[in-house]
Amino acid sequence: MNSLTIRGRTLSLPILQGGMGIGVSLGGLAGAVAQCGGMGTISTAVTGFNEPDFATNPNGANLRALEQEIKKAKKLANGLGMVAVNAMVATTQYADSVRTAIKSGVDAVVCGAGLALDLPEIAAGADVALAPIVSSSRAAATLCKLWHKRFGVLPDFMVVEGPNAGGHLGFEQEAVQNNTAPSLDKLVPEIIEQLKPFETLAGRKIPLFAAGGIFNGSDAARMESLGAAGVQIATRFIGTYECDASQGYKDILLAAKAEDACIVKSPVGMPGRALASPLVQRLAAGEILTPKRCVNCLVPCKKLDSIYCIAHALIEAVRGNWEEGLFFCGSNVGRMNRMMSVRELMEEIAAEWRSKTQ
Repeated sequence: MNSLTIRGRTLSLPILQGGMGIGVSLGGLAGAVAQCGGMGTISTAVTGFNEPDFATNPNGANLRALEQEIKKAKKLANGLGMVAVNAMVATTQYADSVRTAIKSGVDAVVCGAGLALDLPEIAAGADVALAPIVSSSRAAATLCKLWHKRFGVLPDFMVVEGPNAGGHLGFEQEAVQNNTAPSLDKLVPEIIEQLKPFETLAGRKIPLFAAGGIFNGSDAARMESLGAAGVQIATRFIGTYECDASQGYKDILLAAKAEDACIVKSPVGMPGRALASPLVQRLAAGEILTPKRCVNCLVPCKKLDSIYCIAHALIEAVRGNWEEGLFFCGSNVGRMNRMMSVRELMEEIAAEWRSKTQ
């Protein structure tokens, strides 16, 4: 396990804490991860849901809260590691969130839930690392070609997310449910190979972080043996004291068993992995939970004509409301069993990682 330098900033632990919205990974968690030498990530999805004017001014509340959370994380990091944002391309505030994050001093912008084809243009001139999340070697190559052709730049790093991840997934629902989606072990070497000509063009490495189903140091060591420079871990960070979600939310995830996770359909149109909460069961039974109001958070959403409001469901989850919440989680949720500090978790993963590579 080696340290990793990205755009002049060094990660002593090449662990990227995955972005988790809404309100699960904010400044507290991201700052704690960065303080340990990793890359902490703030999700830009509906960050302002606790702001007093959220109901009347959601856009302003979201951007204001995002700026506050980034500054909080940077202060906690105290110059160590990196602080990133995860900006979903499918959100209506995608571009504004990226610009606000850059203005607020973020070190990296990671983009998923769609191909971030215009990210270099949005971030033009900024000294910030840019990284797309992909789920196939084809997407990796396409994005690199377009970035280089249109903007003369290439990703500072890249994240490949396999089918065992939590939240929105970049695969067809049937492929995920039938276990026919390509495994992370297959995707990593394929993308490493696709990146080689672009690394030659850039005159540098394009580090790849492996994500989706990474639980411990053994998993990280396996990804490293396949060519990954680091790993992204999300669900395990929910069980930390520093995670920004409520204790009720954490307790629900910690009590979950492996068989409690299922594949759900999001109003975004993508499949996702979540706990089979009462809300999920009602939707699976065909019930329509017509949204009462809309904060216009997602571009592909049918708004008030959706079968449910994902923003409301995620907000209720982060507050610990089991009946009405949507609890996104990775496939390893059943292996979480106790609370721990971010430092304890990072050191545990790092120690096992080192032991497997010596």
